[in-house]
Amino acid sequence: MTTSGEVHTAAGGPWWWVRWRSAVLDIGLAAVSAVECAVEGLQFSRDAGLPAPVGMVFGLFAGLTLLLRRRWPVAVVLVSIAVTPAQMGFLMGLVGLYTLAASELPRRIIGALAGMSFVGMFVVTYVRAHQGMVRGDLSIAGGFIPFLSVTTALGMTAPPVLLGLYVGARRRLMESLRERADSLERELMLLAERAEERAEWARNEERTRIAREMHDVVAHRVSLMVVHAAALQAVARKDPEKAVKNAALVGDMGRQALTELRQMLGVLRSGDGVVARPAQSAVSLAAVGVAAAAAASRVAQPDSSEGPCLAELEELIGQSAAAGMVVDLSVEGEVRSYAPEVEQTAYRVVQEALTNVHKHAAGAKTHVRLAHRSAEIAMQVENEPPPEPGAVVAARLPSGGNGLLGMKERVGALGGVFVSGPTDAGGFRVSAVIPAVVA
Repeated sequence: MTTSGEVHTAAGGPWWWVRWRSAVLDIGLAAVSAVECAVEGLQFSRDAGLPAPVGMVFGLFAGLTLLLRRRWPVAVVLVSIAVTPAQMGFLMGLVGLYTLAASELPRRIIGALAGMSFVGMFVVTYVRAHQGMVRGDLSIAGGFIPFLSVTTALGMTAPPVLLGLYVGARRRLMESLRERADSLERELMLLAERAEERAEWARNEERTRIAREMHDVVAHRVSLMVVHAAALQAVARKDPEKAVKNAALVGDMGRQALTELRQMLGVLRSGDGVVARPAQSAVSLAAVGVAAAAAASRVAQPDSSEGPCLAELEELIGQSAAAGMVVDLSVEGEVRSYAPEVEQTAYRVVQEALTNVHKHAAGAKTHVRLAHRSAEIAMQVENEPPPEPGAVVAARLPSGGNGLLGMKERVGALGGVFVSGPTDAGGFRVSAVIPAVVA
């Protein structure tokens, strides 16, 4: 049971009472019980040959113990049992048994005290009835006395005990339901917070994916366009025919870049690349969690309905060769089709590696190797040292430093391995191995 200080702090009631209303009720019941016991104590003092004030004071103090029924219900019941032979404390016994049965005490204690109260009431009633019959005050048969004693004892003990058990069980049930409701509310709030976190994570991942796609689409095409534009500027007066050819290549690459950008923007506008904004309610946030999971799955498996494939690899290398790069392509193993996301990732790795060669090693010879293995597809792009170290500065190709990171993210999303770094000869090597998911 809680201490009086805890209850007072929690609810503001005086002493051990939870509310002032409970305190007023108990004070009223104790006053009525004290008056009842004082009146009955007067009769008890006459029967016992004691002074009347002694019996009244005894009954007054005995009745006031009902004031402690919420704090010490066992003591109240024991006092009521003790004063039962004096035929006083009936209200105290009824209220005490009710409070005892409604408390959180073990059932064996409640049963033992209720049994003691029943036995005490039975004995007192039996003795008083027998004495009354002997004196002639009661005109009943002797065999009726046990029945009268049992009925009186049951009437004074069973109703308050049963009512107290019912009220106590109902109170515990309500507290359990309240705790479950609070627990459910906390769980819903936790789910809402997690859903909001998942939605925020999905939005960040989606922004990263869109940035990676934009980088792959724009960087390669624009890098080649810059290279061709520089070549066009250099040969415009010396070789008009070559200048016209370079200008046509720049136009073709620009149109290809615009086409891919339109396709990507079309996907974004259709809603495939947009993550829903989280709502405030728990139900809406749960829906956001589903949207976040869907977005996460799209991050793990990029949309490849309009993406490039390995069949376009020769065209990609041809564009770099047209820009003046010497590219050597070698293919090992049996050529076969893979899942769209695998082919798109392999294509983007080669594309970005060639873009980096244009940016950082213009004019360097590059070797592209593609290996079709039983359980994986491997690719490697390695360039030799650039023949003219100042070529990159002359071309003025900017670098954001996101190319290698984007390649690593793409390969890692499919469970592959990505390695990049300089070679001993002074060049640069990009290698990737992706598990083969056959289409």
